[in-house]
Amino acid sequence: MSTETAKRRFHLPKEIRVILSVGSLIFVFEYLVLPQFASARKSLHLLTTLNPSLVCLAVGLEILAIYAYVELTRTVLYPYAPSRYNTMRVNLAGLAISHVVPGGNAPAGALAYRVFKELGVPSETSGFAMAAQGSGSAVVLNLLFWATLVISIPLHGVNPAYGFAALAGVFLLLAFFGTILLITRGQKRADAWLRALARHIPAIDQNKVSATLRKIAERISLLINNRRNLWWAFTWATLNWLFDAACLWVFLWAFGSLVSPIDLLVAYGLANVLAAIPITPAGLGVIEGILIPTLVGFGTPHGVAILAVLSYRLVNFWIPIPIGGIAYASLQWKRTSLNSSPSD
Repeated sequence: MSTETAKRRFHLPKEIRVILSVGSLIFVFEYLVLPQFASARKSLHLLTTLNPSLVCLAVGLEILAIYAYVELTRTVLYPYAPSRYNTMRVNLAGLAISHVVPGGNAPAGALAYRVFKELGVPSETSGFAMAAQGSGSAVVLNLLFWATLVISIPLHGVNPAYGFAALAGVFLLLAFFGTILLITRGQKRADAWLRALARHIPAIDQNKVSATLRKIAERISLLINNRRNLWWAFTWATLNWLFDAACLWVFLWAFGSLVSPIDLLVAYGLANVLAAIPITPAGLGVIEGILIPTLVGFGTPHGVAILAVLSYRLVNFWIPIPIGGIAYASLQWKRTSLNSSPSD
């Protein structure tokens, strides 16, 4: 059996993938999202108690979360980082894509890779940076979740979902640090394995595989050895999650419910760790379906939990879509202008 035949056999047709994606979205909306909106209607009277100043503060915190992610991107792209303005446009465009497509981090990463390459970032730097940013940010989230669990479990006991999320985090950390260790300390062995694999795939050049591995190892070593950049990458990733979580906390406060920061971070971490499974775009329905009952379990009134979470998701999920669309259009317009400009 040829390689092409094998690829065709194990490759799902585009129509099937679309049907599965739409089916997943319908299921999530039907059983997770719509019931929350139905319950929210019973609590609409709470809107009269909403504090506008705190709403503005929550929006500001979400803007700071996006800014922290921009700085994280520029840190992992060192020393080829584009301007903050260009990096912000790329991140906003990627955010919009990831919010409308299940598993949207892949096309968002592909967009960032292409645009950063056009902005003068070497391809190997851009590819490594996108992978390091995504996986490193997930590692930071899991560390925050574990730290708050250590404090929360003696106070509130164990929830079965905690164990599943923590176990998923263990596998993530093992994969993340294992890959770094293999590439930096066992580069020769990794090179031999990849060459052996490449020999069985006619379309792949063994020498290009080795060159790519060497460049990735150099990028990892550059980041690890530059302690200042490594520290800033960790700091910006942490601030991104904390500002986003603080946005949710302030929305709860705006509706009159003050939640312990530890309880808030446990609920937030649990929802985002489980939402990493690419069933729906950016955990749509999953995050709402986990956050609301978890917050209620920590003593938040049910109506307040629903309205606060839906308000938070309006700022965190829905509003960035049109803003990211504008950012994407500006990037496309600039690209078209450069391509259509007459050569000297």
